Amino acid sequence: MNSTDAAKPAKGLFIRTYGCQMNVYDSERMRDVLRPLGYAPVDGPEDADLVVLNTCHIREKATEKVYSELGQLKRMKEASGGRMTIAVAGCVAQAEGEELIRRQPAVDLVLGPQAYHKLPEMIARVSRAIGDRLETEFETLEKFDALPKAREVDGPAAFLSVQEGCDKFCTFCVVPYTRGAELSRSVDDIVAEARGLAAQGVREVTLLGQNVNAFHGAAPVLEGGADWTLGQLCRHIARIGGIDRIRYSTSHPRDMDDDLIAAHGDTSAMMPFLHLPVQSGSDRILKAMNRGHTAADFHEIIRKVRAARPDIGLASDFIVGFPGETDEDFEATLDLIRETGFATAYSFKYSKRPGTPAAEMFGQVPEDVKDARLQALQSLLRDQQTAFNASCIGRTMDVLVTGKGRRPGQIHGRSPYQQAVHFEGPESMIGQIASVRMIDSSMNSLTGECVSVREDAA
Repeated sequence: MNSTDAAKPAKGLFIRTYGCQMNVYDSERMRDVLRPLGYAPVDGPEDADLVVLNTCHIREKATEKVYSELGQLKRMKEASGGRMTIAVAGCVAQAEGEELIRRQPAVDLVLGPQAYHKLPEMIARVSRAIGDRLETEFETLEKFDALPKAREVDGPAAFLSVQEGCDKFCTFCVVPYTRGAELSRSVDDIVAEARGLAAQGVREVTLLGQNVNAFHGAAPVLEGGADWTLGQLCRHIARIGGIDRIRYSTSHPRDMDDDLIAAHGDTSAMMPFLHLPVQSGSDRILKAMNRGHTAADFHEIIRKVRAARPDIGLASDFIVGFPGETDEDFEATLDLIRETGFATAYSFKYSKRPGTPAAEMFGQVPEDVKDARLQALQSLLRDQQTAFNASCIGRTMDVLVTGKGRRPGQIHGRSPYQQAVHFEGPESMIGQIASVRMIDSSMNSLTGECVSVREDAA
C-alpha cells in the first residue's frame, strides 16, 4: 500500500440491527463484505456514507420502527446533499419491498435476507446511478458460498450460522415467507468457519438458524454418507481446538430428536442450557398456531432432556392473546410454566402480521386483555428467573469473561446458563474462562468471586 492509499479516508458505515440473533450475524457479515470497499463502522447515521437497516418482520412494532427511522434518515440524507446511501435489508425488505419504495423514496437499495453477498455490486451500481433501487433475491447457499471466508470477531463469543429458513408455517409467523425453505450449510464449510473463529480467540460459538435443530447439512467430504444432524455437528465442532462452549438457537420442539438430546449429555462443550420455544400451553391454541406438537409433547421432551442433562437450564418463548385464546387457554399456559420451571423466557403479545393466516382469524383478543395476560405471565416468569438465579448462590461455575464491569476492578462474563456474572478481576482475564463461586443474585445477574482461571483454550 502506498502513502496515497493509506491517506484515503474510510467511508462511514452504520448498520442498525433489529430482531433476532440471525440478524445480528447477518449484520456482521454485511460489515465483512463491505470492508474491502473501504467502509468502516461509525457510531451513528449522521456520520455515515452508507446506512443499512437490517430489519425484522416478526412484530408490527418492529416494522413501524423501521418506517419511523427512515423518516429521520431522509432528513439526514437531504442535509448531506444526497451523499448518504440508504439500504433496507432483512425480512421487512423481503416482505414489503414495493411498499418501502413507495412510502419512502429516499431508500436506494432494498435487498432480501439472501442477497447480502451482492452488496458490493449493488452499492457500485447505486454510486453510478443514484436512485437505482434494486430488489434481489438469491438462493441461501449461494449467499453462504459467496461470503468472505475470513471474519472479524469482537470478543471470545461469536455467532455461527448453520441453517436458514423454516418449513413449519406457524400461522402467526412470516419467516417461511421472508426467509424461504429450510436449507443447511455443509459440515465442512461450517467447520472451516469455526476453525477460523477459534484461531481468533473465540471460545464459545452459538450455532444459529431460524429452525436450527432442523439442520441437515452435507456430511464431511472425507466421510461421505447421509446428511448430518445438529447433534452430530455439535459433537464434531466440540473437537475443534479452542472451542470450549457450544450453544444453538432457535430450536423447534418438532425437531428435538433423541440424538440431539443425547448430545447434551455426552458432549461436555454443549452448555447446560436449552432455548425451546413452546408459545402456548393450550393444545387448542397450539393447533390453531399450526405448531405440530402438543403440551404433552413438550413436557416429554423436557423429561428426556433433564434425564440426559440433569443440570439443564431452560428458556422458552410465549405468545399471549393469540386469536381465540380464552381464559382457560391462558391458564393452561401458566400451568405449563409452573410445571416446567424456566431459567429465563421471552414473552410477547400477539400482533397481526399481514399475509399470515392468523391475521385473518376470528376471535382477535382485545388489547386490554392481552396487556393483563402478559403482565400476569411475565410476573410468573420473573419469579422463576429470580428463583433460578438465587439457586445458583454457592455454586462454582465456569464463566467466559467477555468485558470490563461497570465498577473499577470489575469484569463480567456469561455463565453456562447465559446469566450475566460480575466479579473482581483484571482486564487481562477477558477472553479466558474463570471458575467463579456465586455469592449473590438478582433477577438479571449474578455476583461472584473468582476461584481460578483456565488460561489456555482446550
